[in-house]
This record gives sequence, C-alpha cells and structure tokens, in this order.
Amino acid sequence: MALAGALLGAAALPASAQPAIASTAAAVAAPDVLDLDISGALAKLESGETTSVALVSEYLARMAAYDTAYGDQPGLNALITVNQEALAEAAELDSERAAGVIRGALHGVPIVVKDNYATADMPTSGGSASLATFQPDADSTAVERLRAAGAIIIAKSNMSEFSFSGKNSISSVRGAANNPYDQALTTGGSSGGVAASVAAAFSTAGVGTDTCGSLLGPSVHQSLVGFRPTMGLTSVSGVLPLSPRQDVSGPVGKSVTDTAILLQVLAGYDPADPLTVMADKQNGADYVAGLSDRALEGKRIAVANWDWSLFGPVAGSDEVIALYEQSVVDLEAQGAIIVDVPFSLAFAGSLPSGGMLDVRAGIDDFFASTPATWPAGLAELTAPADALTWSDIAADAKFSSTISPAVAAYITAQADIPNPAYDAAGAAWQSGRAAIDAYFADNDIDAIALPTSPNPATPDEASNPFCGLGAFTGIPTMTIPTGFTSAGLPAGLELAAPRSEDAELLAMGYDYEQATRHRAAPSTTPELAHPTPQPQPTETPAPAPGDTGSTTPSTASTSGDRLAATGVTGTGVWLSAGIAVLFAGAGSLALRRSRRQES
Repeated sequence: MALAGALLGAAALPASAQPAIASTAAAVAAPDVLDLDISGALAKLESGETTSVALVSEYLARMAAYDTAYGDQPGLNALITVNQEALAEAAELDSERAAGVIRGALHGVPIVVKDNYATADMPTSGGSASLATFQPDADSTAVERLRAAGAIIIAKSNMSEFSFSGKNSISSVRGAANNPYDQALTTGGSSGGVAASVAAAFSTAGVGTDTCGSLLGPSVHQSLVGFRPTMGLTSVSGVLPLSPRQDVSGPVGKSVTDTAILLQVLAGYDPADPLTVMADKQNGADYVAGLSDRALEGKRIAVANWDWSLFGPVAGSDEVIALYEQSVVDLEAQGAIIVDVPFSLAFAGSLPSGGMLDVRAGIDDFFASTPATWPAGLAELTAPADALTWSDIAADAKFSSTISPAVAAYITAQADIPNPAYDAAGAAWQSGRAAIDAYFADNDIDAIALPTSPNPATPDEASNPFCGLGAFTGIPTMTIPTGFTSAGLPAGLELAAPRSEDAELLAMGYDYEQATRHRAAPSTTPELAHPTPQPQPTETPAPAPGDTGSTTPSTASTSGDRLAATGVTGTGVWLSAGIAVLFAGAGSLALRRSRRQES
C-alpha cells in the first residue's frame, strides 16, 4: 500500500469530507514554516499571529506538494500515514487556547512520529506491508505524553522496515524515503522519514527511535539536531522494537532548544518500562532551563582520533572532515578545553551490548503485550493461530530490500530469551558500560567529540558509523550541524557525555549551535507561494419594513457564506495554499479513528 492517491487537490475533496472548523473573528494568513521550529511556533500561537489550524493547514499543504513526485523531483516519500483528524484537533486546541486553557509545553504544535510508535487513531506498520493495517487500541507512552502536552500528531513517518537499517529508510509499505537536500540521495535510517519530514517542514519537529544511529544518522544528513538520550531516560513502552537492549526514544528538531523541549515531555519514569527507573536521577526541568551560551566554558572535551579514510570515503568526505576539524576549533573558541586524552574509536567498538540477539523475542513480546486489531489472516499463517508473531511476518514475506531472506532467517532462528548466549552478552554489556563510565571519570572528561559521519550522504547510505558509542553503552549522544559541503550536503558534530548528563550535553550543544548557526533549510522544498489576502467586500442588507435604515455592515461576507456552505466556516484556512488531503479511497493509509480492520 502507498500514500499515492491520498494527497490530492482541494477540488477533489467533497464537501462532506471536509472537517468543520470552528469560526474565528478573522482569517489567519498561512505562516512561513520552512524554518519554523517549536519555539517559533509557540511564539506565534501565543501572540495570536497564527493558529494551530493555520499551522496544520500549511503543513498538510506541504505534504501534498512535496511528499510525492512533483516537477523533476521524485518526492520525499517521508510519510506513511497522515492524521485526517489533525485539523479538527487543531481547532479544538485553538478553542482551548482562546479560553485560557493550555495543556502543556506543546499546546497546538504539530509533531510527526515514526511509524513504530503505537497510535490508537492510526495504524502502526513498523514499515512493514504485512502490518499496514495493524491498529493498536492505545497510544504508546511517548505518544500519550506528547498528546498530554498538547501536541498534534500530524503524521506517521516512513522508516527502514522494522528499523533494521541505519543506512537508509526503505519500507515495504512506502518504499524509499528521499533526502530533501538532494532527492537522489537517501535520508539515512532508520528514522529517515522523521528527519525528512522535519527538514522539509511537514511538521515543527519529530520523534524517532534509535537502536544504533537511527536518530543521529538521519539528523546529521538533513542538517538537524538529533538526540539519543541516556538509555532508560525515555520510555519505549508501546514501541515496535528492533533490539530492546539498545532501543531508545528521542527527539529530532531544527534546534537544540526543540530537542530539549521534546525531551522534557518524553523523559520520566514509566511503570510499563522498568529501565526508566533511572529517569528519576535527572531533573527534567534542566533540559530547557539549563541551556546556556556559556556552557562550554571550562568543559574538558576529548577528541576522537582515527584514520577517517578507513570509513569508505566518497566525494566530499574531505570537506566533511574539514568541517569537523573546524568544529573542534569552534568548541575551543567557546571556552572548551581540548584535552590531551585522545579517544580511540577502537575503544568504542570493543563495548558490545549483546543487542540484536533479542530481535525476534522483542517483536513477539510487542505483539503479545499490545492490544490491537490484527491484519486479517496474518496470525493464521503459522502456529499458534491465535497469536501474532514474527514467524507470521516472515511467512507473509512482503519484505522490502531492507530485509533480505538471510536477515529474515537470522531473526527467525533466534532463541527464546533468556538463553546462555544472550546472558553472556549481557555480562559483556555491563562491562562495557562500566568501561565508558570509568573513561569519563578517570580522565575527568565532560564530553567526547567526533564527526557524526565522516562521509556525506549517497544514494545508498547516510549513516552514523560510530553509533556504538551511545548504543552499546547507554550514554547520551547528540549531533549538531557543522555546515555543508560544496555540493550542498550537510555535515555534523557528534558530542557524547557521561551517563545521565543529558542536560549538560544539551547545554554544550546549545552553546556550539548558538556560536555557529550552521543549519539551513533544503532548497528542493521551498516555502509554498500564497496569494496576498484581499479584503472581502461586505454586504449591507436591505432594510426590513419599519427599519430606520442602519448602515452597520453585516458580519457575514459573501466569502464567509461560501465557506459555510462547504462546511468550513470563518477562518477560510482549509489548506490555505488551495491543497487538501483526501482521506478516502482504496489504498489510502490514513484511516478514521472509528474505522477498524476486521481480523
């Protein structure tokens, strides 16, 4: 199933399918959103310069314009499901704001989430065509927290199937996600659809998952800030896993401030995820409040050293490394102390986690613990017929190129947990965690710096090859833009901090970001053109018999009457660029809340 056919012009949308939007005193012009982040959106909402309806309308218009083929571009293929209730939710949140009710830090802000997060109102495919109609009964903890903070989940994004690739985001449900900085190139994986959506302004920011490089890789190659938090700081309950021993949930944004805002919403103890007990060690209020443009002063930073050419250089790799070397100079200029305690990537590679031995068990546990309506006939493909398992997915065999027959067989053959090999790997994992903790403590190190990737994106790969530094040890890592190659491809700086020092890491990243400000939006998805709003003539009704002939104008204009006749009143912002999203027809993946796939 594909999204093609779900994004159509407004003229194709029947009036009966258009949501009724609560009227306001005046129409609100569509805002420019290409560089709009969470902070900017909140400022516009709080000042009354825009509304959530206007924001959602503009983002939906951009999805319609850029996610499928247009002009000489193939389109981003960044999305799997668009939330057809987004405008109605936005109208409700606007009404609450007008009444002085603010749910939380994201009130009325559109956010995109990766399609491995369970959502009660949209299917959760994990990038698998076999699961295109897998409909959970409840939201994952992360989505629940986003909604409680007032966020609008505007869409669910494309991803590498079952999060299995860190090189690209190819799914059997949507195909390959493309990079908005050059649509002939990949987004990276596995949260590539989230990053493409944020970079191309399909939403203010996004939330993805990371097993090894799945947040930082797509972020660096799309000039974004990606943050992999300390393992256990954010809940992964209700998330279709890849490897529970390494999986984390984390933010992707246009700025460090955005990632801090999202982390403050996502972080915290969750009884459904025992690992989050460690979240109580941190004060979530520090993530935003602790941001400072002087945070690098006196910080001791070890610089990774390696022969970067060993990582398969491509055109532009020398420029990426030059940008990294300049970033180290910039860190020092902000007051950081570059210490003579080199960090070898060989050390990071010697810290195994035992992850990827738990893929089958993790997926089976997700199906068993997630109440949902299953795709018709899927569970019956293998025994037991009354349980949905990985073996059913393997038997369905609808995989994309992300998962080869050998990979599918490898997952299928994995033993139940616990088992001796997995237990032994766990012991090695604990030793590795202790080793990295000792490295920071023994050398009095506040952070480690390295290039997020030594290579720019290619058609097949846009990765974070040093992902094991955070994934194998559970320490927090982040990427911040460092600029662009001469071909216009983004590069980034990766910073890693000691366990549970997430607030300090965000602050250091913020200091570097504010001093350098390297991010720039992609050119292939520019702002949409909007006609200049024209004043609408008013009508003076004919005096009624006995009327004294008052000249007070009517409060309803002819355009307002026309909008009312189509079920859209007052605001006139039903996709203000004249583009709508059609959530009907065979093959559409955007399903109404009330619609459930019968098993």
